Amino acid sequence: MSNAGQSADTALLMIDIQNDFCPGGALAVSDGDAIVPIVNRLQARFSTRILTQDWHPVDHSSFAANHQGAAPFQMRTMAYGQQVLWPTHCVQASQGAAFHSDLITDSADLIIRKGFRPQIDSYSAFFENDRQTPTGLAGYLRERKIGALALVGLATDYCVYYSAIDARALGFEVTLIEDACRAIDLDGSLATAMDDMREKGVSLSDSHALL
Repeated sequence: MSNAGQSADTALLMIDIQNDFCPGGALAVSDGDAIVPIVNRLQARFSTRILTQDWHPVDHSSFAANHQGAAPFQMRTMAYGQQVLWPTHCVQASQGAAFHSDLITDSADLIIRKGFRPQIDSYSAFFENDRQTPTGLAGYLRERKIGALALVGLATDYCVYYSAIDARALGFEVTLIEDACRAIDLDGSLATAMDDMREKGVSLSDSHALL
């Protein structure tokens, strides 16, 4: 993967590097903003660059505030399965939903917005949380003849993780750039996610191998 940045069939997939996931945000990931300079440097190594953006309506069903008596980080059974109830975050057109101000976004080939359907959450860049409703990203990549992805962003154990395992299931080669990600680590979720990614064939690397 050390030559990934020189390969036209590899894309850099930048997951949810948004204000609400950075320090001071509504669902802040510890040290989340520290990845921004690394991600910016990595962008120059890829000819295809894709951003994802959480984009929730204010009445989204995954927000604890929309369930009477519920508290953030409780679990709730939805029609599509178990769902963490989150603090209200990344509300459409809000400052919290905006990309981190230091993140280079002008060079992005594509921005995938996800989580905009009120009744279903969306962690993965490829599918809603029902694991069936597609975002359209897979088709875009295939039409561009892109067969490999390098993943960076927030958070390692949720949106990055689900994007990685879905990409593998769809037949893409996947490398996680570990130092360009940060995790929530809710009740051991990081270790679980890392173990599952390794088991499913996700390669692990860091930015030094590419820069």
